Amino acid sequence: MTRNEASLDVPGPRPARGAWRSYVALGDSFTEGVGDPDPATGVERGWADRVAAALARGRPDVGYANLAIRGLLLDRVVATQVPAAVRLAPELVSICAAGNDLLRPSADPDALAERLEGAVATLRATGADVLVFTGFNTRESPLLNLIARRLAAMNQHIRDIAARQDAYLVDLWAMAPLADARARTDDRLHLNAAGHAKVAARVCEVLGLPPEQDWREPWPPEAPTTWTARRTEDARWAREHLWPWLQRRAQGRSTGDHRPPKRPQLAPLP
Repeated sequence: MTRNEASLDVPGPRPARGAWRSYVALGDSFTEGVGDPDPATGVERGWADRVAAALARGRPDVGYANLAIRGLLLDRVVATQVPAAVRLAPELVSICAAGNDLLRPSADPDALAERLEGAVATLRATGADVLVFTGFNTRESPLLNLIARRLAAMNQHIRDIAARQDAYLVDLWAMAPLADARARTDDRLHLNAAGHAKVAARVCEVLGLPPEQDWREPWPPEAPTTWTARRTEDARWAREHLWPWLQRRAQGRSTGDHRPPKRPQLAPLP
């Protein structure tokens, strides 16, 4: 079924592109907004909050919920967030998950894709429009570069899922500015405020909303650094980020343990 075809399985008429009145965001740290704290409150904002604000421009009654929690694996997202989203019955749902799974040596992109597609199909069956994401380019992230082959396979699965399920696709891999280290926080894994803003602009473009910036705008020229400075920075990164991450993995802990979603109910933005 294409986006413009009617279906007896989809309840009621679907909103016009860009005119959704309710939006629920599902996923992990990427969707929670880790790396993009609001300067006024310190609460993580991120691309999803920015997209919700774009949906609400001129329509202050638009409802928005964000169920994403950092560190979650795909099965937790599917088991906890997808049923919650179904109960909330939004017109638009975004889901981005499996990135944490891919960091595990035993990860199977084929099996992950099957479970992700089941979640997308469940959400689509409610009549909601669904937005999915590929992973972004790993070139400037040593940790992500370890999973480049698995990520490439998963990205192709996600493109295929979007086509089969008639979902909106944001291909982050094709966003060249996100491959630059200046799009990331000091941990070299999460996007910073500038990176989240570029993702939000691309999502708005895909959804037919006016973006606040041109995400294609390249980064300004950067002054060269010495080999010694780069190695010093690598050592700091390993000490402050890689080693704590390895310790959490060894202990079976996650940064999202016992953490509730930041916006569990549909409500207008303040």
